[in-house]
Amino acid sequence: MSDYTKFVNVESIGGIKFKLLENLKWSIGRKNSGFDYTVPNGSIFDVSIPKFLRLVIDARDKRFLKAAALHDHMLEDNWSRAESGGIFNEALKADGVPKYLRLLMYQSVILWRYD
Repeated sequence: MSDYTKFVNVESIGGIKFKLLENLKWSIGRKNSGFDYTVPNGSIFDVSIPKFLRLVIDARDKRFLKAAALHDHMLEDNWSRAESGGIFNEALKADGVPKYLRLLMYQSVILWRYD
């Protein structure tokens, strides 16, 4: 079982901003590929949702937190929006997010930039 699939402690630091309280590891590619990406303990991230989607997506839903931390850290590490968006989608899938929500969220992180 990937470390990603276990619960990871996060702390709300106000609104839609959160802080990781332990390392978060994601295995990229096939299971046991040997290529792991780690988001370090203490990383700050947010769950930005476009206004028109806030009626169907709650930014504080725990199913989204790990994927958001992974996505934001990958962008900080200069991964492309497409690459980090694809990993974001796979991470949401691993956390049991329904396909229709994953599609909406994936399109949002690919098309919209939040500052």
